[in-house]
Amino acid sequence: MSDSIPAALRRSVVRRARSLCEYCLVHQEDTHFTFQIDHIISRKHRGATLTSNLALACLRCNVAKGTDVGAFAGRPRKFVRLHHPREDAWADHSQLAGARIAPLSEIGSATARLLDLNAGDRLLLRRTLIKAGRYPSPQALKYLHG
Repeated sequence: MSDSIPAALRRSVVRRARSLCEYCLVHQEDTHFTFQIDHIISRKHRGATLTSNLALACLRCNVAKGTDVGAFAGRPRKFVRLHHPREDAWADHSQLAGARIAPLSEIGSATARLLDLNAGDRLLLRRTLIKAGRYPSPQALKYLHG
């Protein structure tokens, strides 16, 4: 529930994220639903409502993530923390392979699996955006490369 996040803090999170979902890198303008402010470490786990613990997330990523902080990944399967947008560089754990988000690490793998980043409908959206020259957006390229 992001209703308790002050408007100025919300604007700051959106501006810092360049209006991108910080998990799948889709731009807010390319979706039908308003992006949500995600507590990276949920309030359930005593995560604070501070800029250092907030990320911008599309509806699909935020709902899939929920209050989770990790998922099982790797061989042998072990519990791995999820991508932390304030502490991790996106490109250290994932890369774009066309429309697909390809994991580069166990963190990337756990995040991609839990958030279902490569579900058919999500790939279809990204393929459509690629054809339109909108994915990755200029904002996403800046996000990926500093």
